[in-house]
Amino acid sequence: MVGCITPWNFPLHQIVLKVAGALAAGCTVVVKPTEVAPLAGHALAQIWHDIGLSAGVFNLVSGYGPVVGEALAGHPGVDMISFTGSTRAGKRVAVVAAETVKRVALELGGKSPYVILPDTSNMQQAVINGVQKCYLNSGQTCSALTRMLVPRERLQEVEMIAQAVAEATKVGDPFDESSNLGPLVSDTQRDRVRGYIQKGIDEGAKLVVGGAEQPDDQPKGYFVKPTVFSEVKPDMTIAQEEIFGPVLSIIPYDSEDEAAEIANNTVYGLAGGVWSDDADHAKQFARRLRTGQVEINGATFNPLAPFGGYKQSGHGRELGPYGLDEFFEIKAIQL
Repeated sequence: MVGCITPWNFPLHQIVLKVAGALAAGCTVVVKPTEVAPLAGHALAQIWHDIGLSAGVFNLVSGYGPVVGEALAGHPGVDMISFTGSTRAGKRVAVVAAETVKRVALELGGKSPYVILPDTSNMQQAVINGVQKCYLNSGQTCSALTRMLVPRERLQEVEMIAQAVAEATKVGDPFDESSNLGPLVSDTQRDRVRGYIQKGIDEGAKLVVGGAEQPDDQPKGYFVKPTVFSEVKPDMTIAQEEIFGPVLSIIPYDSEDEAAEIANNTVYGLAGGVWSDDADHAKQFARRLRTGQVEINGATFNPLAPFGGYKQSGHGRELGPYGLDEFFEIKAIQL
């Protein structure tokens, strides 16, 4: 039996990632969807029922993490927990699960670097891609590329491009096809992100565009301005902590060795990106990043590639053969 605890930012996608691998490996599952956005999980449960899946194979329980999540993580009838969510909550899941010495797979937070190497000729293309990867899902993405590392001599050029991209990003109703950036999930999350923006200003980062105020054309809703900071120092709060909103930090570097050091200088290691005119050069640099997945020159997400993190971004993998392996136990029978 596998217990699956899933987050609110991709409420159906995250359930499917876990359940597909577990069922394919022959496991039954108990899913606890997020209490913030539970209906996608309930819709999937209804689909399983309608197609005649055997009773007890897919099970769903709703509730709050500290109550239902902890009960699931600590239950002796659950052999494994697969958790996606914040690093703080993941640590608690691991502690509770340790009482019954069950296997735990954790996909947690991120503060992913996007390194533009000095040999990049098309800076326009590189920066546009980076800003878009930061703002994906209104920035509420654990693998968002939120730290853009650029050669110091090209910092002003990067600022101008990033500013233009952010200013062209239309904030509005997600059902309006002209909108590029929807609201955040709640007032709590909106206030948290705005607090980080103010923290960046207070610590001396250069605010290129955006800010902590409500967007002028969105008087209602949990909206945050698309924000870009520059001249961010690697030890600043906005360069170290996961913000989970549309906030990009541009960090200059003077050498590739320094870029690698800055990129690896957080407690996280979930994703990353590298941009270079020379794909082999980019791959060589990517190998220096202590992160579970790296995209080269804007590569699209590959669902067959393993996804998961280093350090406090978790352990274990989802997707592909490595994701399937998480749900197997090895048995040796000797005659």
